[in-house]
Amino acid sequence: MTHKIQNQLALSWPPEAWRDLTVLLAVSGGADSVALARALAAIRADGPGRLCVAHFNHCLRGAESAADETFVVELCRRLGLHCEVGHAAAALADVAGATLEEAARDARYEFLRQAAERLGARYVVTAHTADDQAETVLHRVIRGSGIAGLCGIGRTRPLGPAVTVIRPLLGVRRSELLAYLQELDQPYRDDSSNADRQFTRNRIRHELLPRLAVDFNPGVVDALLRLATLAGEVQAVVDARVDALAARCVEEEGPGAVRIKLSELTTEPRYVVRELLIAVWRQQGWPLQSMGFAEWEQLAEMGLVATGSSSSSAVRKRMFPGGVMAEVDAGRLRLGRERS
Repeated sequence: MTHKIQNQLALSWPPEAWRDLTVLLAVSGGADSVALARALAAIRADGPGRLCVAHFNHCLRGAESAADETFVVELCRRLGLHCEVGHAAAALADVAGATLEEAARDARYEFLRQAAERLGARYVVTAHTADDQAETVLHRVIRGSGIAGLCGIGRTRPLGPAVTVIRPLLGVRRSELLAYLQELDQPYRDDSSNADRQFTRNRIRHELLPRLAVDFNPGVVDALLRLATLAGEVQAVVDARVDALAARCVEEEGPGAVRIKLSELTTEPRYVVRELLIAVWRQQGWPLQSMGFAEWEQLAEMGLVATGSSSSSAVRKRMFPGGVMAEVDAGRLRLGRERS
């Protein structure tokens, strides 16, 4: 008999949609990814495609990390799945705090991208759950995110020209996956770093969310998931408007530079102008991390001043984080970055 989790997964991502493709599943050895591996192996349809596994050893926990790797390799052997293993560079161990989280994530996704391209995988599948989604939304609320950030973790995102990350468990709670593993009598690995309170995500998971559930709203996770859904619906409307605006006013000006026709911005709300600029930034591949609300406001102001839509004093040229120069000239806002 098919288990509830397998049915949920089959509805979220029908096996017929990937039966002819090579799929690469990221497995850390933790409960979520092990449950996903068992469920995908159980529901996959007959076809020429392959289901493969990738495990990235961050090499941060010594023997514990090595044991995780051994566990995943053995799990793949029992499930009859090809397993790709990657190891972090020694330099990763020298990074600390939140920067370590970012460095580890970047290294992991780079390994997944390379492994997917080497295997010809169309999809990289990760085991992000509804709990991960709620934690992400709450984290972004704390940091002061905009509407786009409140959408949380996307169901899909590009990882390379021909590789897409897909997260089919975003509608499933972690407790459901644990129950599934218990019914299967399937062991999994506990990552001791998940209890380390120096990481903000862990404090949100182990301290803040439980406190909110006890003292304010027992259904706080569901409330955060609804917020993500509603924010996603709003953002979809904004994105469509931004795409139409970009088609009218954004012009490529050679490698690493664009021009924005400012007359098209005169009737647009400031929020849409900021979103247009963010979309241009992202499309160019310029670094977003150092661009906060104040920087986007300054950039939007340059365009609105030039159109007469703002009463602020004119600023016609300014350097922004990431080495991107913005300059207003002849009714256009030019954005450019020298290629290294």
